[in-house]
Amino acid sequence: MWEQVQETVSFIKEKTRFTPEYGVILGSGLGSFTDDIKIEFTLPYSEIPNFPVSTVQGHKGALVFGTIGTKKVVAMQGRFHYYEGYSMQEVTFPVRVMKYIGVEKLIVSNASGGVNPNFKVGDIMIIKDQVNMMPEHPLRGTNDERFGPRFVNMSEPYSKNMISKAQDLAKNLNIDVKLGVYLGLQGPTYETLAEYVMVKNVGSDCVGMSTVPEVIVARHMEMETFGLSVITDMGDEDSIGSITHDEVLEAAKTAEPKVRILIKELILNY
Repeated sequence: MWEQVQETVSFIKEKTRFTPEYGVILGSGLGSFTDDIKIEFTLPYSEIPNFPVSTVQGHKGALVFGTIGTKKVVAMQGRFHYYEGYSMQEVTFPVRVMKYIGVEKLIVSNASGGVNPNFKVGDIMIIKDQVNMMPEHPLRGTNDERFGPRFVNMSEPYSKNMISKAQDLAKNLNIDVKLGVYLGLQGPTYETLAEYVMVKNVGSDCVGMSTVPEVIVARHMEMETFGLSVITDMGDEDSIGSITHDEVLEAAKTAEPKVRILIKELILNY
């Protein structure tokens, strides 16, 4: 993988001559954050060596390079999921590439199903911790010490400093945010009611099909990481029967303006 990452990094550097400090991975229905970026370069995934191509509705499929204020940013319009048939190494490959084009701080967003009874559809949750219940691990196999250590300390997967700054910014912006634990499952099926109960019983506040592998790999390479989850449905008896992907995208779209301004202000002020 090292050689593939370096090949991709060399291609991107040659194409863009751009060294971003922040990387942003945009989840379902959140792709228009790139409207806040003064765009300098756009590279479709299909043109980037070794890159997978997103197959999911709501994920556009391009790397966007530009600035927010004085901060240099690269944003992924669309991520890759294990349920699409990619290996965990393929899912997290862009995070490896981000690190070696200069990214030190990674911001991830996603759409998720809420199980905390104090949550409602449209809420924004800052992720304080995560539970990995996916059937594969992105670091399984021979470890390449050039990327990071064999055993990664995951006691702080999400930066406490970035969380604190985001909470202060949300308060100043009058944006209500929750704080909670995100649990990752394989998908692509939405959870059964019994599975939602399980998610709650293991101490999580919401559940989704992404984010966990990317954050593990980011921490493997000592990137500082921050995550936001939009609650797009609730895992209870009243709402579980009606959830569709279109409804998830619509709920994410409704919350998107607040997510966009919070991410933008965090990048500007951290």
